[in-house]
Amino acid sequence: MRLDIHCADRIGIAQEILNILVNYRVDLKGIEVDSINCRMYVSFPPIEFEQFQKIMPSIRLIDGVQDVRTTAFLPSEREHNELNTLLRALPDGVISIDAKGWVRLCNDAACKDLQLTEKEVIGSNINNLLKGFNFTRWLEGKEVLGQTTRVEVAGEDFIADILPIAVPQGNEGDVFAGAVINIKSQSRLGQQVSAFRRYGQESFATIHNFSTAMRRVVREARKMAQLEAPILITGETGTGKELLARACHYASNRSVKPFIALSCASLPDDVAESELFGYAGYEENAAPKRGVLEQADGGTVFLDEVGEMSTQLQTKLLRFLQDGTFRKVGDENEVKVNVRIIAATQKDLPAMVQEGTFREDLYYRINVLTLEIAPLRDRKADVGPLAEHFIQKYAQQNGHATPELSAECLSFLQDYPWPGNVRQLENAIYRAVSLLDDNELRVEHLQLPAFTHDLGYLESDFEGSLDQAVKRFEATLLRKLYPAYPSSRQLAKRLGLSHTAVANKLRDYGINRKTVKV
Repeated sequence: MRLDIHCADRIGIAQEILNILVNYRVDLKGIEVDSINCRMYVSFPPIEFEQFQKIMPSIRLIDGVQDVRTTAFLPSEREHNELNTLLRALPDGVISIDAKGWVRLCNDAACKDLQLTEKEVIGSNINNLLKGFNFTRWLEGKEVLGQTTRVEVAGEDFIADILPIAVPQGNEGDVFAGAVINIKSQSRLGQQVSAFRRYGQESFATIHNFSTAMRRVVREARKMAQLEAPILITGETGTGKELLARACHYASNRSVKPFIALSCASLPDDVAESELFGYAGYEENAAPKRGVLEQADGGTVFLDEVGEMSTQLQTKLLRFLQDGTFRKVGDENEVKVNVRIIAATQKDLPAMVQEGTFREDLYYRINVLTLEIAPLRDRKADVGPLAEHFIQKYAQQNGHATPELSAECLSFLQDYPWPGNVRQLENAIYRAVSLLDDNELRVEHLQLPAFTHDLGYLESDFEGSLDQAVKRFEATLLRKLYPAYPSSRQLAKRLGLSHTAVANKLRDYGINRKTVKV
């Protein structure tokens, strides 16, 4: 039983409380004083209710006692159990030693690393457990300071953080009482570095969103990441659809599970089906194969260019989205997994639905949550920060000092239409920085071709007269059309010209069955 006694801070009050316990023949087990909050706590074995009814009023009658009530635990008991709970939960080993180097406390992770039981560790000298560092010399030093050093634990290399324990003694200063040692294996360090890098490379923090359009996309994506419904990300090529999908995954509750991307455009239909759903492997010498959906169980599957899916694959994906089950290729048994689908496309899916090339029911299944990434030409506020980021990134990779971006070059970058979007910008900066022999990046270093949305890429170094340019264009066009219309009459009809005019042009440009493969 434990009592929480709220009392005044006066000399002798603790003795009077203890005298009452003695008078009633109560065996005191523990006593604690909280001078800041004017509280005293006492602990004793369970007693009879009649005896308890006499003790409580007697304590309340003591001068200075304001309140007495039972409590479930003493403050030290709570602190002790908090510490033990924390130590058990820590994935890294923790060992506490006294000023002579004897182990007083260790957690389960430390015992696992040491390959010993708790009984074998407690009471052992730390020098016998951790090799490669002289703990005795450190403990007996004139000034004991924290250390980070390499140690050997059960024959393996570990990193040890050694932190001294100091007990305050008021005006007399601190008394050295030992140390706490945190040990971490190489594999554990690798996991932490990988997690840090993953966060730095694949989180929302890496997505530049200075433009209003991109800020809205990131804001909505953060909210959608916490949901379980499928996400459809639309946008032109090179806008960063996969980067956004990865950020959604690593900001979700599925972040510790796999994120697997599959391009629906880069694989033949039969290969894409076995990649997505797996292969049973019942045929002779054929090994079974786990598909992307099975590998990503509990995580996220990113289907890039979902608009390129065949009708057959669309049907199987629709079935999976309905109930989470699928059949491997060549298997009759159903497999059930818990996977979130994030799809992306640069195609106009509603138009494809109208044309009958994309299933309408599948479109509505994957289009529950939608994120549309605007092209880079429509968010000029992002161009400058992205360019600066890529300049710094590739300068560091090449071991160069980071060059300045000239004002003229920045203006050019912001006005350029970027048909390849962020990917094209990154490639242009990479090429320019890698070949740069100056401390300033200027327009001429970029080597970007002229481009208009009506005519596409234009020749950057145009030569000759307009008449010569027109003739070059005519010759190119006629050479492209001639294989499909391999007679002057057919070609004249296609172009809306007279037979004679087309025949003369073909003769002038030397276009015939011998020069053009029909």
